[in-house]
Amino acid sequence: MSYVVKTVPGLARTGLNLAPTFKRLNARLGSSIAATGPQRDNERPKQPRERASRPRRGGAGPADTSVDFEQTQEAYKSKDSLELLRSVLVLKLCSYGILVDKNKEIMDLGKKVLGQWAFEQLMKMTFYGQFVAGEDHRAIRPLLQKNQAFGVGSVLDYSVEEDISPEENQEDQLQEGDHEVNTPFGERRRGFAEAGSYLYADEAKCDQSVEPFLECIKASGGGALEGFSAIKMTALGRPQFLLRLSEVLVKWRRFFSFLAAQQGNSNKETMEQKLELKVLQEFLTRLGAKGDFHGWFTDTMQNSSGTIDVLDWDSLIDNRADTSHLLSVPDVGIGELVPLLGHFTAEEEKQMKRILQRMDALAKHAEENGVRLMVDAEQTYLQPAISYLTLEMQRVYNRQKPLILNTYQCYLKGAYANLSVDVERSRRQGWCFGAKLVRGAYMHQERERAGLMGYEDPINPDYEATNRMYHRCLDLLLEEISLSRKANVMVASHNEDTVRHTLRRMNELGLAPAERKVSFGQLLGMCDQISFPLGQAGFPVYKYVPYGPVDKVMPYLSRRAQENRGFMKGAERERQLLLKELKRRLASGEIFHRPVF
Repeated sequence: MSYVVKTVPGLARTGLNLAPTFKRLNARLGSSIAATGPQRDNERPKQPRERASRPRRGGAGPADTSVDFEQTQEAYKSKDSLELLRSVLVLKLCSYGILVDKNKEIMDLGKKVLGQWAFEQLMKMTFYGQFVAGEDHRAIRPLLQKNQAFGVGSVLDYSVEEDISPEENQEDQLQEGDHEVNTPFGERRRGFAEAGSYLYADEAKCDQSVEPFLECIKASGGGALEGFSAIKMTALGRPQFLLRLSEVLVKWRRFFSFLAAQQGNSNKETMEQKLELKVLQEFLTRLGAKGDFHGWFTDTMQNSSGTIDVLDWDSLIDNRADTSHLLSVPDVGIGELVPLLGHFTAEEEKQMKRILQRMDALAKHAEENGVRLMVDAEQTYLQPAISYLTLEMQRVYNRQKPLILNTYQCYLKGAYANLSVDVERSRRQGWCFGAKLVRGAYMHQERERAGLMGYEDPINPDYEATNRMYHRCLDLLLEEISLSRKANVMVASHNEDTVRHTLRRMNELGLAPAERKVSFGQLLGMCDQISFPLGQAGFPVYKYVPYGPVDKVMPYLSRRAQENRGFMKGAERERQLLLKELKRRLASGEIFHRPVF
């Protein structure tokens, strides 16, 4: 089958002065963040896997599937004309930069002038009605049923977001006790309370946040199409803990990169970097380390080749109860090795356990209701911990199929390295890899913060570089699917070129839509000319469907407007297609078209 797209524990400190070496380390590694995750099975595959694309399956098959993004009659037949007019108006308003940049101030003024009730009604007729499905899981049911009738599924997201001020956040952080967050990494979050994380003050509120997710999962199930439910990890664990865990993971991964550079591997891809165990042991001993790295790996690895890679290195974190004496990293400030987990308290270990218990409850509920979970990506200073915990749950629940999907933000410079490491991890541990690929949601905030704090910008330099990263990551996953038929990917993109690229690669690799290994996703209220033609052609496609009370969801809408400002300014093509369909209906006497399903 082919698919034709017509439109285009800690080591002892020493008195050795290591400051010059550690400063070179800091300069070399910069401030890039590499997410990490659990690794329990250290045995590598006996033979490397081929990465070459395999040819399309031969033999007779169904006729070529044609997906035409220009056929407005088919693309918009699920909408009445008033809905199309609203889309034209809202997308046009969203194209004005000043309205997007000042949306909070404008909404506050609207509430004062109109009053709360009138303001909410205006929002329901415009922005809220365009991008949000309804106030609760009962109110959204008609929209879900209509979209499903036209071949489009749903990823439900209860989009109530709670923020705290930076002052409250700092006060709460100071109440944590006897540790300080490492300044170059930890301070990245200061001033980001508005960025869409659930910044809850205590564990009790994290427990309470589980119930809305359970209701969301239940509402996602029961349809003809397999449902998805979106999960935010910052609703299940305190961001202060996620920040601390991220700090630990990033320091440990950076130390590996430094050691790899010492052995001449700095120019290799992450998974190709190997550390010679004997050389590693000698180097660490010179730095003052007293742990037996060589002995640990040769005693625990069944097929030790005398070298270790990044997944073997990460295994020391995963087995920290037995290996804490090995876990030390350079401290540039004092020029010594310091214990990595010296300030990682017993209470923080308990917090990690509680997060995993909450995730476990959600995963079991999703499994019972035939729903899959999609863990949203968040800011770079929290993402390493989020990915680590998500990977741990994937190892448990993705044995038979990809029940849980992790999200990878391709506007990050380290996206491909992180993805390739996690794909290899899934192979070694024997579970089904699942991923959602997005371009990214916090670009402007991340870039502004990097400039303010003086660390390396984690974002790709321009949109073209992000596109290249996205397609590179996508190609890796499509090839993995073609080789194993175990992995799944959701191509979450509003970019028609990316969708065309995906269809072309599916054709080349022999991936049929009926296998449901590759799905597509767009936000509710955007790019119907992509979603509905794909669904009607038999491809698994989903709308990301937020819901919640008007006053509680407005922070979500405000953030989405900021995140998608670039796309909104360039949505002229979508507006033209909407106007084209309205003109066609007017000329053909179908202006009062009502969807039939």
